[in-house]
Amino acid sequence: MTQQPPFQHTTSVALEQPLFCIAHRGGKRAYENTLKAIAESLAMGVDAIEVDVWSVRGELMVFHDRRLNYPPFDNTLIVQQDPQRLANTPLPSGELMPSLLQVMELVGDQALLNIEVKGPGCVKAVTALIEAYVHERQGSYENYLISSFDHVQLHKLSQRLPEVRRGVLLAGVPLDYARCCEAVGAYSLHAGLSFLRQGLVDDAKSRGLKTWVYTVNHTEDIGHLAAMGVDGVFTDEPEKVLALNQLCGCTKQFRWQAAT
Repeated sequence: MTQQPPFQHTTSVALEQPLFCIAHRGGKRAYENTLKAIAESLAMGVDAIEVDVWSVRGELMVFHDRRLNYPPFDNTLIVQQDPQRLANTPLPSGELMPSLLQVMELVGDQALLNIEVKGPGCVKAVTALIEAYVHERQGSYENYLISSFDHVQLHKLSQRLPEVRRGVLLAGVPLDYARCCEAVGAYSLHAGLSFLRQGLVDDAKSRGLKTWVYTVNHTEDIGHLAAMGVDGVFTDEPEKVLALNQLCGCTKQFRWQAAT
């Protein structure tokens, strides 16, 4: 396989096609992964909300780091805590750590909810929650996508909950590019900005995959990724992506349809 260099920056920013706009960690107009941050992003009209999920004694809690670096937890592991205590202890911002169920209730069908599985043992709890929620609320599995760097859990989810789309997270560039997505029946490849190559994007497209890139906060990067043929971006600043999408005459409904 011929080695290709990582992309170079460009100063020209003009989107020919819109980018699927995903609010990374719920967006950061408020403290990340909180209901307030998610509500702010939904009000802006993002296409998707991405949150990080841990199974804490069977309860699915929304938080990014594996350790809690704020009082009174003293840098302890999140999975060792009592979920009720987590839910009732203010975060540094004063807000409370939400459960995945609370996030699902807030997002509803306003946007796609990308659930990133962070720690081990999430498959059973995630499957049970989504199945129960869809059944009890007459909802749709199409409202959800589950992603992870843990491809073993994604494979298990493909067997236990095949109705929900899956996204394969990569932190580098595999020798066989996007081939790893086939084993889990992935819908999308989620690639890191720093390691992105045109060959990876092209290979993903040849396999029928969407290519979403994390974490993209600079207008210059947004324009270059669009030129590469990337389908969507995870961003802390969705207003930038939405503004560029608006300039190319795209509505949210069109973007949603284009991503399915």
